Amino acid sequence: MAKADIDFEKELWDAANELRGAVSENNYKNYILPLVFLKHLSERYEVVRDELKKQLNDPNSEYYTTDKDEINYVLEDRDEYRSRNTFKIPETASWQYLKDNAEQDDIKVKVDDAFDVIQELLTGYNSQLNNLLPRIFVRSELSPKQTGGIINLLSHPKFSEKENPESDILGRIYEYYIGRFAMAEGSGAGQFFTPGSIVRLLVEMLEPYKGRIFDPACGSGGMFIQSLKFIREHGGNKKDIAIYGQEMTAQTLRLCLMNLMLRDLSFDIKLGNSLLDDKFPDLKADYVIANPPFNVSNWHPEDLPDGDPRLFGPKEEFTTDGSANYMWMQTFWHHLSDTGTAGIVMANGAMTSNNKGEKNVRQHMVDKSMIDAIVRLPDRLFLTTGIPACLFILSKNRNGKDGTHRERNNEILFLDASKMGTMASRKLRVFTEEDISKIAGAYHNWRTVGETYEDIEGFCRAVTIADVQKQDYKLTPGIYVGTEAEEDDGIPFEEKMESLKAQLLEQFEKGEELQERILLNFEKF
Repeated sequence: MAKADIDFEKELWDAANELRGAVSENNYKNYILPLVFLKHLSERYEVVRDELKKQLNDPNSEYYTTDKDEINYVLEDRDEYRSRNTFKIPETASWQYLKDNAEQDDIKVKVDDAFDVIQELLTGYNSQLNNLLPRIFVRSELSPKQTGGIINLLSHPKFSEKENPESDILGRIYEYYIGRFAMAEGSGAGQFFTPGSIVRLLVEMLEPYKGRIFDPACGSGGMFIQSLKFIREHGGNKKDIAIYGQEMTAQTLRLCLMNLMLRDLSFDIKLGNSLLDDKFPDLKADYVIANPPFNVSNWHPEDLPDGDPRLFGPKEEFTTDGSANYMWMQTFWHHLSDTGTAGIVMANGAMTSNNKGEKNVRQHMVDKSMIDAIVRLPDRLFLTTGIPACLFILSKNRNGKDGTHRERNNEILFLDASKMGTMASRKLRVFTEEDISKIAGAYHNWRTVGETYEDIEGFCRAVTIADVQKQDYKLTPGIYVGTEAEEDDGIPFEEKMESLKAQLLEQFEKGEELQERILLNFEKF
C-alpha cells in the first residue's frame, strides 16, 4: 500500500495553538514554513559537514589528511558545500543555535537575524530567491515565549528532512494549514495542495524522464517534486529536466522556491496570474503537469486580448466568466511542444458542462483529437475540498511518429477509477501502489508500440471519437466503460445541502405568509 503522507496533525495543531491570538489564522503557515525551511538547510549543512569529516579521516578517501589546518580549511570552505548543493551555515543561523536560545527574551531578534544571514546566502546563489525569508518575527505580535514554543515543537523528528527525505514536508504543512483554516484562507475557490497519490499517478502516466516540465498553477511545487522522485526511481538524471512554473500568490511562490531550492533543480518560477498574464508566452514544454484551481468564476475573460494565441477560436465563444476550467485547458495545450503531453487534475463538471464557452472548447478538443485519456477519480482524495475530480490527459504525440507511441488519433481511452483507493484516515483516501500501476499500466499498454491492451468491463475502454460525438461530447468514463453513468455537477454535497436548506427555509417563510393571508381572508367572512 502507498505510504500515506507523514501524519503530523497533532504537532501542527499544537504549533497553531502557540500562534493563536497573536497571528491571524490565514498567516500561520507564513511563520511556520520559513522556520522549517531554515531547519532543513541547517540539517543539510550538518549532514554534508559530517560527510566531509568522515572523508578527511578515511585513509581510502582522496580527501584524507592529518594536517589540522588542511582539515579546518576544507570544513570551512564555502565551495565544498555549494558543490554538494548546500550552504555553509554560520552558527548563529543554525537550528541548534535557535533551539539553544529558544527561552531567551530576544529570540525573535535571533530568528530574524538568522533569516537575514540565510537570505544573503540565497540571494548570492540565485537572484530569484530574493525575499524568501523576510524579517517577520520582531514586528509580529508573538511573544518570545510563543516564538520559543514554536521552535521547540518544530524540533520534532517528524519535521526533519533528514529523517523523512522523500516527503514534501513543506507542502504537507501548507496543506494542513489551508485545510484546517480554509475559511480564514478563503480557499473555497478551489485552490489547494494536490495530495501525493494524485500527483504520483499523473507523473507515472506521463513519465517525465527528460525535457521541459511546466506547471502554470504550480502552488507549492508538488508536481515538480514527484517528477524528480520518478526520475530518481527510474535511474534518470535530474540534470536532464528543466522546470518552469507560474504561481499567482506570492506566499505560495515563496514556498515553491523553498521546495525547489532544497532539491537542487534547474528552475524558472514566476509570479503572476497565468490566465490573464502568461509569463512564459513562448515556452513549449514536453510535459505540462498541473492542478489548476477548480471552477473559478469571475476571472475576467473580457481582459484577454482579442487575438490571444492560446484561444481555439473567438473569445466570446471559447471562454466563459462562469468557469476558468477550459481557459486552463487552452493554456496547457498552447504550451505543449510538438510531441508534448499534458496531465491535468480537473473538476468532474468539466467532463459534461454544457455552458457554451466550455462545451465549445471541449467539442473542439474532441474533434481535433487533442484528448488522449480521461480518468475518473474516487471521492475524498483531497483534504480541503469535496469537489469530485478527474484527470484529463492531452497529447500532441497521437500520430505515432515519435516511434515510441502508436497512432491513436481516432481514439480516446476512458478509465473509471472511482471505486479505487484506500481510506488512509477517516477523511482522506489514497491510491495504493497497485492502484497507480493498474491505471498507469492500462494507459501505457494502450498507447505504447508493441504492448498489448484490452478493454476491461467497468474499468477501461478505448472509444472512437465518433462514439464520443454521438454521446454529445460527454466525457464521463462511466458512459463508455460499462458502469452506471453518473451525471455529476461537481458541487460538493455540503454545498448542495446548504443550498437545499436555504431553499426549504425560504419555502417555509412563504408558507407562513400564505397561511396568514388565508386566515385574514377567513376573518373577512
